[in-house]
Amino acid sequence: MQEIKSYIQGEWRSGEGVETELFNAITGEKIGGVSSKGFDFNEILKYGRTTGGEKLRKMTFHERGRMLKALALYLLDNKKKYYKISAWTGATKGDSWVDIEGGIGNLFANASLRRQFPDLPYYVDGDAAPLSKKGTFIGHHIMVPKEGVAVHINAFNFPIWGMLEKIAVNLMAGVPAVVKPSSVTSYLTQAMVEDIIASKILPEGSLQLILGSARELINHVTSSDVVSFTGSASTGLKLKSNPVITENNVPFNLEADSLNAIVLGKKATPDTAEFKIFVKEVVREMTTKAGQKCTAIRRAFVPEELMDAAQAAISERLSTTIIGDPSAEGVRMGALASADQVKEVREKVEELSKSQKIVYGDMDEFDVTGAEKHVGAFFPPILFRNDAPFEQIDVHSIEAFGPVSTLMPYKTIEEAIELTKMGQGSLVSSIVTPDNDEATQYVLGAASMNGRILVLNEECARESTGHGSPLPLLTHGGPGRAGGGEEMGGKRGIMHYLQRTAIQGHPTTITAITQVYQQGAQGNITDEHPFKKYFEELNVGDQLITEAREITADDIDQFAALSGDNFYAHKRDTNFEGTMFDEQVAHGYFLMSATAGLFVDSYDMNPVLLNYGIDNLRFTKPVYAGAKMHVRFTCKEIIPNDVTEKEDDPKTKIKRGIVKWFVEMLDEDAEEPLVGFATILTMVKKKDQN
Repeated sequence: MQEIKSYIQGEWRSGEGVETELFNAITGEKIGGVSSKGFDFNEILKYGRTTGGEKLRKMTFHERGRMLKALALYLLDNKKKYYKISAWTGATKGDSWVDIEGGIGNLFANASLRRQFPDLPYYVDGDAAPLSKKGTFIGHHIMVPKEGVAVHINAFNFPIWGMLEKIAVNLMAGVPAVVKPSSVTSYLTQAMVEDIIASKILPEGSLQLILGSARELINHVTSSDVVSFTGSASTGLKLKSNPVITENNVPFNLEADSLNAIVLGKKATPDTAEFKIFVKEVVREMTTKAGQKCTAIRRAFVPEELMDAAQAAISERLSTTIIGDPSAEGVRMGALASADQVKEVREKVEELSKSQKIVYGDMDEFDVTGAEKHVGAFFPPILFRNDAPFEQIDVHSIEAFGPVSTLMPYKTIEEAIELTKMGQGSLVSSIVTPDNDEATQYVLGAASMNGRILVLNEECARESTGHGSPLPLLTHGGPGRAGGGEEMGGKRGIMHYLQRTAIQGHPTTITAITQVYQQGAQGNITDEHPFKKYFEELNVGDQLITEAREITADDIDQFAALSGDNFYAHKRDTNFEGTMFDEQVAHGYFLMSATAGLFVDSYDMNPVLLNYGIDNLRFTKPVYAGAKMHVRFTCKEIIPNDVTEKEDDPKTKIKRGIVKWFVEMLDEDAEEPLVGFATILTMVKKKDQN
């Protein structure tokens, strides 16, 4: 039998003999075998930390982001191959789309996050903390890549998405990965990794693939590594409690299968669009990937008076589901991943049958199109009904990981929340309701035991990604039974692979370390106006001290007339007794406008293309007529900007970057001169337009 090879330590390697045979879930034919016997797991992890880690850590977030984008485009060009192999796992074309293109979408989404990070190998987190009276001692936080390996032990149900949604995050953070997929569908993961390695887009050592048993892999991780596991709660708990994990405080992210729920709101009666949306969502989550999803709906709660209507509607829709070979005309649901999965799901259904009743489906009597029922790993949709969910409670602890769900009644939204929580922690729950008050009550009541909550109604259903779709910019995980972990989550996910460290020192020193200007740092005052410098010529700390301008009562009057802002504090004839002001005060926005007049060099064309915003604008004390104000204008941060060129629009082809400027408004006669500050964002042209 052909052994499907692993990719470790820079080469494709076979284990010693075949440990696990792999089969086509539709035809039952042998595909090959996998083995990790004889692998030196300690050396595999060392190779990742050194060869891959050292290269990734030297790259900036922007370089890593562009790397992920290039990889995503490359894999899209090769996607036809993956669809063909994905069908062997029992997946329909729609199932494969979620796995393949959904996984590649994670690469794109994480690549786009580079714009929220500096063009540095590390991240500056939050704002500086003042630690002294005179401002000569401050604190800050930086986050650097962990100097270990991301070890991913993945489930069988999403062999591509499960890998890409995790490695996209750790690669963006600058940490290499060792991926250990479930053996059952690992041949699909291997096909994609083969292309990834061939592309040479990732630095060598960034990605290794182990097929077969994980064996003693966990025994060799260190405190610098991060372990992620997706699968059953029992296996996850066993790995998480490994002495190596606990004694070395190794970060461990657990995403376990959970008893996710959906609630039909009290006002979503059969005559509403929301009732139909509920039925469609339940059936879709039962049949997509043949119910083999960690986010699938296992428990469906409906108002007790709507039980019969909901059962009839769900059963009718399930009756149109054609099971069989995904390549056959009309097939809407494929097979389970393996014969072992069929056996396991059957056992769980039989166990659940002791406390509740099957109202749709028969495990023995069902039709299969384009394949032989007992040769492939086929299993029919099963809908249970449980009229006493507070007494017959097996449904809240036993999960059949297939096309199986249970319909249950509730009396009040409070009761629906209580029933949802009886699942002991879920990755996701949904409520379908046209009533926002009902939705609010459910979300606030159920959030503590759910990692994600979807609120569905007619207004958002058309564009909603659905109950079972975790999204890369939102966290994916849940409390309790669901594992207590968080995956993805945009910047939050990337930070899981970064070490946060507090730093303390003088503002000038902290500026040098963070490459972000800190208030109070020494500026670089030059003869040339900063606005005359091209993007490449600017440095953090470049500074301009402007001349002073006297603020007059006429200025304030004219700005009030021009803007229409005649707030009482800006009028000369106001009686200021009992107010916060002594006399007529200048408008804050006038001060900002006057500030721009002081720092903008308007006489010649310069590399500044445009000003596109102001962040953190604050006015710290009132400014009265007679004050002499000048500006300290400092280059705060320099950020590359990818140019998206549009055909026939030469303006979009101008190469440029983003520059943030820290603006301090100063009353030079005051004991405490700072009267306001802001961060100005400009787009600055690059000198090199090639």
